[in-house]
Amino acid sequence: MIMQKVGILGSGMVGKTLGTGFIQHGYDVQIGTRDSSKLDEWKAANPAGKVGDFAKTAQFGEVIILACKGSVAETLLAGVGAENLKGKIIIDATNPIADAPPTNGVLKFFTNLDHSLMETLQTIYPEARFVKAFNSVGASLMVNPKLASAPSMFICGNEQAAKDQVKVYLDQFGWETEDMGSVIAARAIEPLCMLWCIPGFKDNQWSHAFKLLKA
Repeated sequence: MIMQKVGILGSGMVGKTLGTGFIQHGYDVQIGTRDSSKLDEWKAANPAGKVGDFAKTAQFGEVIILACKGSVAETLLAGVGAENLKGKIIIDATNPIADAPPTNGVLKFFTNLDHSLMETLQTIYPEARFVKAFNSVGASLMVNPKLASAPSMFICGNEQAAKDQVKVYLDQFGWETEDMGSVIAARAIEPLCMLWCIPGFKDNQWSHAFKLLKA
């Protein structure tokens, strides 16, 4: 079987966690970073994993995961180049968190409810296939979370085939997928990060996820 290539743009906890998860589920993974030394421990624990710069990682990936700070997402993708993103699914795990402290546990965003970060990125790269996912839960629960029942991952994007493929990954990672529609739904999905973080900031409780219950 030919392993699908997954390129991860970002070497923080989210990028490393998803990188390990995709390797465990049989994918060929490369993480992109500006400083490869940051991934020495990850590489030692995941000898099948690869490390490269951002542009080479985007070239490598048949599917790309955007796992950087939201405030640097535009700059990072500009450095990668549109030619390395064209036609590819880009799983957007970013949130537009402002460089300001939270107020009473509530994060500040640099966007508003009339526009999302993913809408901006999709407009800049119209030939890329953005799907919002993994932005509303902490890294420790992203891959096969050990909870009482399967949690809900809210996703959105303009192309159904891209969302269907992301659902395959989410099924493997132990999630129930809730498709909220086109890219405009990111205006509602990105702020879930704010809600998810409040118990953490207030009570140091970070081991939780959302679940959509239906009658």
